[in-house]
Amino acid sequence: MSTLKEILKEHFEHRAQLFKLAEADLKKTYSGSVLGWSWALIRPSILIFVYWFAFNFGLRRGGDVNGYPFFLWLIAGVIPWYFMRDSITGGAGSIRRYKYLVTKIKFPVCTIPTFVNMALMVSHIGLVVIVMAIYMLFGHMPTVYYLQIPFYMFLMFLFFSAWGLFSGVLSSVSRDFYNLVKSLVTALFWMSGILYDATKINSHAIRRVLMFNPVTIIVNGYRDAFINQVWFWERTTELRNFAIVFAVMTILAVWAYGKLKKDIPDIL
Repeated sequence: MSTLKEILKEHFEHRAQLFKLAEADLKKTYSGSVLGWSWALIRPSILIFVYWFAFNFGLRRGGDVNGYPFFLWLIAGVIPWYFMRDSITGGAGSIRRYKYLVTKIKFPVCTIPTFVNMALMVSHIGLVVIVMAIYMLFGHMPTVYYLQIPFYMFLMFLFFSAWGLFSGVLSSVSRDFYNLVKSLVTALFWMSGILYDATKINSHAIRRVLMFNPVTIIVNGYRDAFINQVWFWERTTELRNFAIVFAVMTILAVWAYGKLKKDIPDIL
């Protein structure tokens, strides 16, 4: 409990620096290019165009979902995945990436994954706006259900900030763990219901396991907002499962940080 209080205190006391460091991280990621941070939106936008082209002219098209083309259903799940993918690997490598803050400036280690995710969230918000524009181009105007998108953004940010602290601490003392994380990202993409509807899997056991996967829960939440028009409070099972997994991840993050925080500067 004392470690958790320390983490929350460090975040509160350094809240102003976190915003500045998030801005610096966004610029640093795309430094050296003429378009700069715009690439954070250009790259996923290109992939969205590829999905549209593939499912309209190349691959066999999926049927409409609740009156929406399959392409729109697909990108509603893909856009949160871009944030989660970058957060999974970026969080794991965040402390090593900013090791000078630990070894030279003595900046609180626990806040590093947070401002890295803050930078990713800025890009994500811009991408959500682009996807809303795409929906309007297809004749689907924003609905009141869009109001819950910030809620799912908040859940996503909370969970992957906890993940970033846990994985960042472990990766700072073991490169093998970081390499393991990177190798599992592709598998997580295919096993999280991004390209298919996880709620319609025939196997009851597999479906129940997937409903504890935070990636699946967030993806389904975005689709509820964009496509299904279902409020988050109607998904009590998924919210309960998310709360359980988030609590476990927070405990692991606090444990890892409390156990290894004194060793990190020496190892780095």
